[in-house]
Amino acid sequence: MGEHHIDDAGTPRPAPVEYGAAVDRYLAAADLGSASRRVYRISLLGWAWPLVDRRAPTGRERRGARPPVVPLALLDAPEAAERLRRGLADRAGTARPRTLDRELACLRAATAWWSARGWITADPAAGLVPPTPRPDPTPVPALAPVDASVPVVTVATPAVGVPDRARAALALRAPLRELTLWHLLHESRATVEQVLALDIDHLDLPGRHTRGSAPGSLRWGPGAARLLPMLLAGRTAGPVFVTDRRAPAGTAAAERCPVTGRGRLSYRRAAELFTAATRPLDPAGRGWTLLVLRDRTPRSGRAAG
Repeated sequence: MGEHHIDDAGTPRPAPVEYGAAVDRYLAAADLGSASRRVYRISLLGWAWPLVDRRAPTGRERRGARPPVVPLALLDAPEAAERLRRGLADRAGTARPRTLDRELACLRAATAWWSARGWITADPAAGLVPPTPRPDPTPVPALAPVDASVPVVTVATPAVGVPDRARAALALRAPLRELTLWHLLHESRATVEQVLALDIDHLDLPGRHTRGSAPGSLRWGPGAARLLPMLLAGRTAGPVFVTDRRAPAGTAAAERCPVTGRGRLSYRRAAELFTAATRPLDPAGRGWTLLVLRDRTPRSGRAAG
């Protein structure tokens, strides 16, 4: 696992060694309101029990229960994915399908964020899929019963939605160009066509908005503001988002970078890359479309990741 992480103030911080501490670090950086942050914390800490091969408390036993101490390194253990799968199946016996989907989305977003920072080397949540609902689900016997003396909290939780998927996608390890595009789409809520049509001279980077000549009035947040200068380093004109290869001969000057000769990135290629990158996060295994990045929960601070 990675040994250090640079926080928003530029200070190196040692990587956490305990699952609960990693949850705290993730939530501290996440773009969540106080209510959503509480929901995420309860969902994420609920996975601590199956990670140590124990059944999570349910019903009234869940109120005030303290999760077990779990070394973060357990997420890299070969048996971690199977333990989480059994925990997911066990949880399906007592949780509503939308609650189960929300808890799984929270876990995927967090593990993707930890993996991007090198705190874990494997993602045991990547292949998890909620089990098919059964009329009379039975608990998975392999999990040991919870200690009844350990008091957990239940709250009314919203159904999982596109904002959860957007956060999971933004936490992925991906090339700079893709991450910048995704953050800009997510934070501006502009159409894909508007963002891909941007030229460098359309951008007011210090002001975090487009100039009057841009195809639409766009504003963005700290995620895109942090990434755009790195993406544009050494370039002062031409399309913001360009292809990996030089443009074919005859490409209009307005559609290629005058420095690298690369052409403007197309909607089709951007969509293909996003769908391929998010396929491991999709329970159906198909991947998502760029449109999920346009929806979000209300902003309350820094962007996750």
